[in-house]
Amino acid sequence: MLIDDCVALLRARDIQLEPGLSPYELSEIETRFEFEFSTDHRNLLERVLPVGNPWVNWREESDESIRDRFDVARGILFDVENDAFWPETWGIKPTSVAQQLTIAAEQVSRWPRLVPLFAHRYMPAAPAPTGSPVFSVHQTDVIPYGDNLLDYLRQEFGPVDRDYPRRPFTPEVYDVWTQLVFGEDPTYFESR
Repeated sequence: MLIDDCVALLRARDIQLEPGLSPYELSEIETRFEFEFSTDHRNLLERVLPVGNPWVNWREESDESIRDRFDVARGILFDVENDAFWPETWGIKPTSVAQQLTIAAEQVSRWPRLVPLFAHRYMPAAPAPTGSPVFSVHQTDVIPYGDNLLDYLRQEFGPVDRDYPRRPFTPEVYDVWTQLVFGEDPTYFESR
């Protein structure tokens, strides 16, 4: 039902859609980029492949371009170096920028992987549960763009149903990205 509604919304908004990815294509993408699509993301891509800038064209976009889209750590490291981003759980902040960047890169590498969807919108990789949120990520500016894939598409492109109410985003403790949204130290929740 969720994916049917997503596809209907994309068609209603005249988003260019190609035939969905085959199981082989999905598996090959996951192997090449070392991640697994979440169930919702996989189900959408099995049905249709949205294309056109700034959608990720998993069939035709270069590996280099796709790898660049995955690299959300670069923006976080930029904020460490230039904007004093330093969560308390990372310990005492070294005076050396090189040491700060080394520690930050190690910390961020432990965070759940985000998979590019559209521009700088991301879905958590598997094992994210069905109904996971979609995030807008630009450096350490993380914004919930939808409670789930369908809610995201309604927010990004407009609902088909004009009476669709915007629900307040409710955080899930499983994801450090959600904690960045609400200004919490993202590693605080790992020990709870």
